[in-house]
Amino acid sequence: MSQTNDTNAPHILLILTDHWRGDCLGRLGHPVAETPHIDSLSRQGTTFTRGYTPCPSCIPARRSLMTGMTPYSQGMVGYQDGKAWDYPHTLAGELRNAGYQTANIGKTHFHPPRLHLGFEQLTVSADYEEWLSRQPGVEVDKFAHGVPANSWIGRPNHLPEHQLEETFFVSRALDFIDKRDPTRPFFLCLSFNGPHPPWCPPQVYYDQYIDRDLPTPEIGDWAAHHATEAEYPLDTNAWRGELAPHIVHRARAAYFAYLSFLDAQIGRLLENMHRGGLHDDTLVLFTSDHGEMLGDHHLWRKTYAYEASARVPFVLKAPKKMHIDRNVEMDQIVGWEDIMPTFLEAAGAPVPETVEGQSILPLLKDRQADWRPYYHGEHSPCYHPENANQFLTDQRWKYIWNPITGEEQLFDLLADPQECRDLAEVESEELARWRQRMVEELAGREEGLSDGKNLLPGPVPVWRFGEADELHLG
Repeated sequence: MSQTNDTNAPHILLILTDHWRGDCLGRLGHPVAETPHIDSLSRQGTTFTRGYTPCPSCIPARRSLMTGMTPYSQGMVGYQDGKAWDYPHTLAGELRNAGYQTANIGKTHFHPPRLHLGFEQLTVSADYEEWLSRQPGVEVDKFAHGVPANSWIGRPNHLPEHQLEETFFVSRALDFIDKRDPTRPFFLCLSFNGPHPPWCPPQVYYDQYIDRDLPTPEIGDWAAHHATEAEYPLDTNAWRGELAPHIVHRARAAYFAYLSFLDAQIGRLLENMHRGGLHDDTLVLFTSDHGEMLGDHHLWRKTYAYEASARVPFVLKAPKKMHIDRNVEMDQIVGWEDIMPTFLEAAGAPVPETVEGQSILPLLKDRQADWRPYYHGEHSPCYHPENANQFLTDQRWKYIWNPITGEEQLFDLLADPQECRDLAEVESEELARWRQRMVEELAGREEGLSDGKNLLPGPVPVWRFGEADELHLG
């Protein structure tokens, strides 16, 4: 392993969240979400308004992040735990080989859980739970509030802010920065579990939103069938249903409160880096593995191709010495497989041939640089076969195809950013154009979903190297 330090190599800070919607930034004009620290970061960098996850659930998105590969190439096209992370090239491993000190603090979703995957240092949720168990006078169960891990229930946390997992992780990140090897650039991945449910933020942030007039869910003209399973008693982990307005209000208040809490903790780290003189020398990216439906179209959770689930925040701040324009918004489509080549280029490290994403740095330097004409994402069935999806999108259109049922949807994102009007039966020529693109995108894949001329619905495994009957429908 090379230990040669390129003094021109920037530090790299990757801030990851889980379930953060792409529209939920004050910078982008959200009507209630208050994210002043991330907004400040965006003013110092570039905010991509069309950031997407290639597979809208935790594990497959993170596999693409850590390999720079599409879901199909890295093998995971849906949600399934317990599969080995066996890849010759990883983001942390390549940066370590380039002389970086590498650390992950927070959520990984690697398997096995203590797999380092190129990180020299690893702090995970189990470390937080061990620390919490040693704190005097507290309920040591972080789920003592009684809210399940995929629930739409919203309420304040039973623990004080200074004893929450997010606060612990930021404290460990500050400790890493303070005690790092000063002869090497660092790559720090700070990965929060939130705003993944349970939506149980500190009381002060919950109070910030619970009495406000919050936006209600967007309901498409195509979504009525998702409200049919809302009869009581309702599963607290239900993925769809028309909940009572007061329940939806509490869920949304708690979700926005969680965002503000995370923003405050992120600000805590960034302010420390400013004071320590590190900020100008650090490449910073804030993003999320996927969004959250939050009741839109009577849906909850993730895995869907809709904007609330598939679109993610993507704020990139370059180091000062790169001389990149600040306070810029760009609508070119970027995805999680683009992160690895971007970081490696910034570090002056070679990009492995296995990487399929594109470095974003040329876009930062020239907004007219050649870029992908559209983006492809997918997710195998989860919760229900209805949710399987393949999607394509550009700066205007979104095409969705269900490889199980054959259903198609088409949305004009400029005229209808909330995807409330399905144009599949209206825009026949546009639909045909996008269907042909999907035919070409899927041609040659082993599932047999395209013969090069037509889309062919059929079974879709979660794990490319598994069987189609290994569907995760939980």
